[in-house]
Amino acid sequence: MGKLNIFQITFHNMADVFYPGTFVDGYVTVELTEPMKMKAIKLKFKGKALASWSEEKSKNLEVGDQSMNVSYDKDFKAKEKYFREEIILVGKESSESSEPTQLDTGRHTFPFKFQLPEGLPSSFEGKHGYVRYYVSCKIVKPMKFNENIKRMFSVISTMNLNSDPAYSQRCSGNKQKHLCCLCCKSGPITAQFSVERKGWVPGEIIKFYADISNGTRKNINKSYVTLIMKTTFHAKGKTKTKDHAVARVARRFIPPFGEDSWASEELVVPPLPPSFLGGCDIIDIQYELELGVEPAGFALDLKVPLPVVIGTVPLLAVIQQSPPMPPPAEQYGMAKGDAPPVSTDQVVLTPAIPPIPGLPEIAPPGHLECITGPVNIWDQEADVINGKGDLKYVPVYIFYNFGQKPAALPDELIAQGKLE
Repeated sequence: MGKLNIFQITFHNMADVFYPGTFVDGYVTVELTEPMKMKAIKLKFKGKALASWSEEKSKNLEVGDQSMNVSYDKDFKAKEKYFREEIILVGKESSESSEPTQLDTGRHTFPFKFQLPEGLPSSFEGKHGYVRYYVSCKIVKPMKFNENIKRMFSVISTMNLNSDPAYSQRCSGNKQKHLCCLCCKSGPITAQFSVERKGWVPGEIIKFYADISNGTRKNINKSYVTLIMKTTFHAKGKTKTKDHAVARVARRFIPPFGEDSWASEELVVPPLPPSFLGGCDIIDIQYELELGVEPAGFALDLKVPLPVVIGTVPLLAVIQQSPPMPPPAEQYGMAKGDAPPVSTDQVVLTPAIPPIPGLPEIAPPGHLECITGPVNIWDQEADVINGKGDLKYVPVYIFYNFGQKPAALPDELIAQGKLE
């Protein structure tokens, strides 16, 4: 690396997770093997959102006395900017005209502190858009390429399940379908599905119930319950919706004229962004818990969807009856490759949720990477093009310790919902 041996950004918050209105604080480490001339070291804080996709369109072109149908892609894009703040760590505001400064050999640390605005949406990475927050640092060199580093962090907006009585109410639904062929119609497949309440937080165990009756002469291959994240992107008066299966449990086949019941079956809510993505006007998130019944052959699955809400603050009844435990050690820790902390007095292992009036104090949640996995965060508007830092990023979300771990996604769900 030549003169520059270490160049990195470290947060005092070891989980890299922050809440709107709190401080993002830490330090930049620059370690040199020999003196370096520079015009400035600049630190930038940025929060932004993007919704973007293309749709294939067609139009008629008149060429002479002939008409041609031509296909083309039409782009839809919308942006939101939440904040952009720059701090000069070394040098002057106008680095272009200033005289170079020399930084001596050795390790240098530059502390920083920035307060996030209130009302920010939670971090999110999706197929057609994102909400991103990061800190970037640039060493401006005279007559040379600049050195750049970028570090992402996650913001979690509070979604209190106690804010709406509907979130504590039971949900239920039922459907039936006939399997048709050219000469006859079969008896129906019927399904009844219910869940004990609408509102949940990551780490909770959703208990649900289902009764399935196979009134046909064919096998039912399986029944399954899937938690689906439904994301809607908005741009130029248009919308684009993407469904992403984030958890699933399944049961055995049902023979002709047979029945099956799901009695108090369980599904652990994985680490996910809260419902609605409040604070963002171009991306909306909804969740459904869906019972599916797969008949043998070519018939479409019977599906019974129930809307659910994923929050960040559990219901009061849950806190009173079975409060969450402190998170296990593996749910927080120093990011790989970080420089040792300047002062352990400033280190925060896992941040507590901002207090909610009227609710008792509970153990802080752990924080886990989103179940959907990493995405490539390079984009054409990025401040760091050929700088240092990992271009793979996974948002981190709340995960309460109710004694369960999130199940890994089945391979077929990874293939169906892979973010590109």
